[in-house]
Formats: sequence, C-alpha cells, structure tokens
Amino acid sequence: MAVYFTFVLGVGAALKRYMRTSTDYFLSGRSIPAWITGLAFISANLGAQEVIGMAASGAKYGMATSHFYWVGAIPAMVFLGIFMMPFYYGSRARSVPEYLKLRFDEKTRGLNAISFAVMTVFSSGISMYAMALLLKLLLGWHFTTSVLLSALIVLVYIFLGGLTSAIYNEVLQFFLIVFGFAPLVFLGLKDVGGWHGLVVGLRQVAISHGYAPDAWTSTWSVMSSPASNPMGVEWISIAMGLGFVLSFGYWCTDFLVVQRALAAESMQAARRTPLIAAVPKMLFPFLVILPGMIAIASTMHGGASGLTLPRMADGKLNYDMVIPLMLGHYFPSGMLGLGLTALMASFMTGMAGNVTAFNTVWTYDIYQAYIRSGASDRHYLNMGRIATVAGIGLSIAAAYAANRFNNIMDLLQLLFAFVNAPLFATFLLGMFWKRTSGHGAFFGLLAGTAAAAAHHGLTLPVGSMTGIKGGWIEVLHLYPSQMAQNFWTAIYAFGTCFVVTVAISLVTRPRAEQELTGLVYSLTPRLKPPAGEPWYGRPAVLGAFILAGAVVLNFIFR
Repeated sequence: MAVYFTFVLGVGAALKRYMRTSTDYFLSGRSIPAWITGLAFISANLGAQEVIGMAASGAKYGMATSHFYWVGAIPAMVFLGIFMMPFYYGSRARSVPEYLKLRFDEKTRGLNAISFAVMTVFSSGISMYAMALLLKLLLGWHFTTSVLLSALIVLVYIFLGGLTSAIYNEVLQFFLIVFGFAPLVFLGLKDVGGWHGLVVGLRQVAISHGYAPDAWTSTWSVMSSPASNPMGVEWISIAMGLGFVLSFGYWCTDFLVVQRALAAESMQAARRTPLIAAVPKMLFPFLVILPGMIAIASTMHGGASGLTLPRMADGKLNYDMVIPLMLGHYFPSGMLGLGLTALMASFMTGMAGNVTAFNTVWTYDIYQAYIRSGASDRHYLNMGRIATVAGIGLSIAAAYAANRFNNIMDLLQLLFAFVNAPLFATFLLGMFWKRTSGHGAFFGLLAGTAAAAAHHGLTLPVGSMTGIKGGWIEVLHLYPSQMAQNFWTAIYAFGTCFVVTVAISLVTRPRAEQELTGLVYSLTPRLKPPAGEPWYGRPAVLGAFILAGAVVLNFIFR
C-alpha cells in the first residue's frame, strides 16, 4: 500500500511540469494513444461502484447482474465509438455540456452542467464510503480517518497532474484489479467445489428465497415476471430500463467516461477508445460478480466455509461487505496486501475520475460561462485546481449519505436514472433529428428529471423506509427491489423527456441547418477510413465482432 501511495503521488508530481495550459490539465492536450485511453476508459468505470457494488449485486441478485455488462454496457459502448464520438471529438467540445451548448443553447448546457456536477460529487462520495468500509474491516481504521486519507491522496495527485495523472493511474489500476482479484475468484471457487459446487449451493439459496432453483445462476430464463427472480424485474425493464435508457444514458452521455476518449490523440483513436474498453468489459462479470455469488452460497449454507455476510441494523444482509470479507478470509498476509492495494486503487481511481470530470465541468461550463468569462488561460487553470479541492470536500459529505444503502449499486443506478436517463433522450433527438430546438431540449430535460423525482417519491421498494429510497410524497406502488424501482424511474424519465422535447420542438424554432453541420447526423459528412487502414481495424467492423461476443455470452448463460 505504501509503495502504491508513493507511486501515484510521484506520477502527479512528475506530470505537474507538463500542466502549462487548461487544455493540458483538463484534456491531457488531446495527445494520449488509443490503447491507454481505452484502458483508462474502462478503469474510470472500474471504481468502488463496480468492484464493491457488482460483487454486492452478485450476492443479492445472482448471475442476472451480468445484464449490467452484456446488455447494459457493450451495445452502448459500441454505439458511442461508431456514432457519437465523431460528434464529440469533431466538434472540439471540451465537455458534454459544451456540446449541448453547440447543439442547442446556453440554458440547456447550464442545466446539464449543474446536474452532472451534483452527480459526480455523489459518485465520488460512494467511492470514499466503500473505501472506508474496507479499511475499517481489514485494518480497524475509523471511518472518518479512512475517508480523509483517501481524499487527501486523490486531492494531491489530481491537483498536481490533472487528467493525465488520473489516466495513467487508471491504467495501473486496471492491471492491479485483474491480478489482485483473479486469485480471489479461483480460491473462492475451489473452496465451494468449483462451478458445479457453486451451482448446487446457489440452488439452495434460490429455493430458500422462494424462487426457481436456477434463479441465481440464470440471466434470461427467470425474467418472465418480477416475482420469478431476486432482482424483481421482467425482461421489458431489463431491455428498456437497463439495456436502452440507463446503458446508453451512461456510456454515451456521461462526461466521466467520454472525457477519456476526448483525451485521445486523433479521431480514430477516440472512436477506438470505447471499443478497446468493451473487450475486457465483457469478461469482468467473472471477476467481480462471481465473488458475490460465492459469498451468498457460503452464507446461506450456514457459513460452512467460514465465510458469513454480516447483517445491518435492520437485520438485512450487508452485501457491500462481500469483497472485504472474502479478502480477509481467503488471502494470506502477502496476498492480502496485493488485494487490498488493488481495492485502494479502484476506490481512488473512481474518486479521481469523478473529480476530474467535476473540475472540468465546473471550470468550463459553470465558472467560465456564468461567473467570469474572458479571463486568462492561467486563471482557468488555477480555478480548476480550486475546483478540485472543493469537489473533494463535497465528496466527503456525500460519503456519509451512502451508508443508508446495503448495495451501493442501487444508489448509483438511482443517480443515473435522475441525470443520465432524460439526458440520453435529449442527445438521441438532438443528434438524429435536426428539428429539435433548444427550448424543447431544456424543458424536456426539466420534465424528465421531474418525472424521475415524482416516480421515486410515489414508489418504494418492499421492506424499505420512506425517505432517500422513495415514498417521500406518498406510496402508491411497491417494487420488489430497489433495482426494479431504479429501472422504471429511468424509463419514466426518458419517456417524459422524449415526449416533451418533441412536443415543444414542433412549436418552436430550430437552429438554422448551417449551424448544425458536424452536430447532427444527417448534416455531417461521413467519415472515411484513413488510407491504408486494414478492414479489421475499422470501428464498425470491431463493433460488429464485439456485439457478436456479447450475444454469445448471453446465450451461454441464458
């Protein structure tokens, strides 16, 4: 751990002398090779939310959690690389909100900038919370001490090296996660009798919860109705809520991941970035979901292997403790150091990714746009560093809100339903319907976010208290799980935004066509592959192979 801390701080110190302009600090000077931005793209998402949250979901929902990858990620990543990156990179926009200004107007940009800034603060706080849980369990550190330590280290290396520091540390973190968690999966499977033993154990788990025997080991065959699976969803909400709205809303519009592709050295490198990231993304379920399935099988078997998940104050299992408990149970001291360092890397990378996105959006899309325009580039560079400090401080406060959830992935998807779901409707119409107007986009976003709030305030997961989990207006409907509530919140937000945007756009004046060249699909010249590029290196061909791989995995584990 000490070596890792020293290394990441050293990266920040070494890169400080290259941070001469705001573009260097916020976008790495658009000079990073595709393979590095590709690994950084996937690693920015491979933070505490994924490592802790997906393992927790593996225990809580079983193999159906793989929908977040093979349905809820791969198609959207391919779409981003083939269709959307040409607009982002070609427009030379410095952020997603700035693209909205170019396509629509200033007020649409401002609304998205503010909502995205709030979301990044909460996401960073989730990473801090997960890290504090880990250090408290394995090292006995106090929660506040752990939060402050992680915040300080991230603050230093982002303050010094900006986005470039975050990207290179994300590449390091990718390899740490793979080499730190592969032995954990191997040892856990060996302990429960291999894949066959795990399946037998999970059948007992499913039966004890009143589901079909394959409820924890199947993906599609148990999606006939919400009552047939632990996630409490049916195939429509998976396909529409997760596979379309939440998936495309996150991967195609979230500046946290798009920022990595914008740092690429060329248009082709930017388009390949999400496609390169999609390959390891397809295989991550075996690295992060299986530990949760192993943990719940052991717990429900009376902890026969010595591994039992603890319970929260309300008596429910604390699924967020899957990875910390498995590390402490299966790894001897030396391996525990490697696994713990891998987790530390993932937590701090998740925090850093959100903080670099926050400081860019704050500086370019809020401060420069509305508070002080026309200042020197040096001034905005310094403001970015100040925003880094402020973002870390707000994230610390958000960390204390996260401890109300026993699965941080539930909280994360709730945030995406509020912010990304309506935003995707805006992008979809804006990029593919030239009639979409700025007034339509703005009021559509407002209406979509309001619809998400109304749905959340009128519904509640079964067994939950009213408040942060919903029902704060009145409980009109109970969902079988928090995830089911999130999916339908996203569907209502997207649908409302789409309908309102279309309706208002039809009665308001759109922008002139000559102003939309390079911003709307029908008005943008088609990209031609560079001379001499082999057919198998073209984004469309790579995307087709990746989609075929996702289809095969869905079929095998159906």
